[in-house]
Amino acid sequence: MKLLIILPNWLGDAVMATPAIEALCHIYPDAELTFVGSFVSIEALKYHPQCKRYYVDETKKGGNRFLNTYRFAQELGAHDLAITFRNQLHSSLLLYWSGTPFCAGRRSWHSALLLQYAIKPSHPAHLVEQYSDIAQSLSDQTLELGKLRLHIPPHRYVRPTLGINPGATYGSAKRWYPEKFAEVARTYADRYEIIIFGGPNEVEMANEIESTLIGISLTNLAGKTSIAELCSFIGGLDLFITNDSGPMHVAAAYQVPTVAIFGPTRHMETSQWKNEKSIIVRHNMECAPCMKRECPLGHHECMKSIAAEEVIEAIQKII
Repeated sequence: MKLLIILPNWLGDAVMATPAIEALCHIYPDAELTFVGSFVSIEALKYHPQCKRYYVDETKKGGNRFLNTYRFAQELGAHDLAITFRNQLHSSLLLYWSGTPFCAGRRSWHSALLLQYAIKPSHPAHLVEQYSDIAQSLSDQTLELGKLRLHIPPHRYVRPTLGINPGATYGSAKRWYPEKFAEVARTYADRYEIIIFGGPNEVEMANEIESTLIGISLTNLAGKTSIAELCSFIGGLDLFITNDSGPMHVAAAYQVPTVAIFGPTRHMETSQWKNEKSIIVRHNMECAPCMKRECPLGHHECMKSIAAEEVIEAIQKII
């Protein structure tokens, strides 16, 4: 049985789709998976043991995207079942033009027109549950949701290791402040090796933290890891301090004890899924959650008002 899956674009969203994917694989143990997604999502999920084919979606590159999507669909060919975790016209078209007889996606005007199952997920609900609602349409059996899962072996560190992740790809509104991350790292530098994580666009921020921690032994991996290496290095940590971000969900997949700092986003919808040692630090604000990339009011109090002492107190609760 062949199952075509269009993954979410963002790393964190792709990881949050894994319980639904694993549940489908449990019901269809002979399923051969074809993944389509962004470079980031493919690099994280292509190691699934049932993944037989994977493609980075490049239909936006050059020429007419509708024509590119049609040609890509013909290349993919018909599968037995298909699901898209993206709510996007070209994703619906890709499934429709693939010739797959049973296709599911989030309800929208285009999915209602093009797909057999256009699902409106229960709301409010965690994004993992929303993805599961869509996947449920592809089976008569009830999907049993487990934990997030990645099939990349975790790194094995010699000493207890603390990771800090000051970035968040979505935008500056989700980022706590480098000097506060540095203060937390300094507090635990005598008990843990320190690793700073970050993407290529977060190197400057990571360097600022490193320069603040002169005299403390640490490793700055910002901009230096592949997606697989990022997942592996996070997976082996003993403690992780992070903003609401893709790496936060990677840590949840490995059950890493985590303190997650939330500001403008819906913590009930995108918090770590089923990580028993996870604590959220956030402040109730009249203007939150605004879901904006940058603070629309210019004060960023949802993050600025969170003190390093609050994060340190949260760490003490989980160690």
